Amino acid sequence: MNIKHIQILTEAEMDLEDGRYFYKNQEQGIGEYFWDSLVSDIESLIIYAGVHIKEYGYFRMTAKRFPYSIYYEVKEQTAYVVAVLPMRKRSSWIKKRMSKNG
Repeated sequence: MNIKHIQILTEAEMDLEDGRYFYKNQEQGIGEYFWDSLVSDIESLIIYAGVHIKEYGYFRMTAKRFPYSIYYEVKEQTAYVVAVLPMRKRSSWIKKRMSKNG
């Protein structure tokens, strides 16, 4: 796919903030490392958007350094990140959360 733009939707931004807050409380510096790592993964969608499996109607990319999934959709030349969710949550929670995006 020819992706030129990435748009992180408000819900996904809030997911990233939640993750940063969680890891910030684990150990000093980990929250920022989480943020930087996930943003880097999201930026890689410029190259890799559309190659991931679809789950709940969205493409799902697994983050490289943290147990998170990045859910996105592609419209024209833009990848829209709709959610960034911890994979350690129950699948029923993830399914419910993703159904809100539909």
